[in-house]
Amino acid sequence: MKKLLYASFTYAIVGVFSGLFYREFTKINDFTGQSQLGLVHTHWLVLGFMVLLIVLVLEKVFNISAAAPKLFAWFFGIWNAGVIITGGMMLVKGSMVVAGVDATSKALAGIAGTGHMLLTAGLILLFLALRKALGFNKKTVAAPAV
Repeated sequence: MKKLLYASFTYAIVGVFSGLFYREFTKINDFTGQSQLGLVHTHWLVLGFMVLLIVLVLEKVFNISAAAPKLFAWFFGIWNAGVIITGGMMLVKGSMVVAGVDATSKALAGIAGTGHMLLTAGLILLFLALRKALGFNKKTVAAPAV
């Protein structure tokens, strides 16, 4: 649970500072258009801070990490990789747009897509671990009909 708390807190700090960076970087570059840079703030706050706080509550109530230790460990690692890659690529591409650099590289899009795929895999792992913690994996034998 300590890992969840510290990771969530870290994303809160990173999210707040990315909002500050967005405001100052666009101001310095006299940028008034649209870029992904403005969305980094909310992505790190929601996907990192809020989601991990919700998972922390689920962990406290259902003890997911004890019921499905491998699934939960995989979820935690893959989720964090997905949040970091997704937010990082938004930061890179958004900064490039604000700075006036072409950000239409297929490589950048591919890396960002990988981040989103990791987030999807993380969600699936979380639900599989939660399902196991709730006891839905147990096979039950139906009573014979009379």
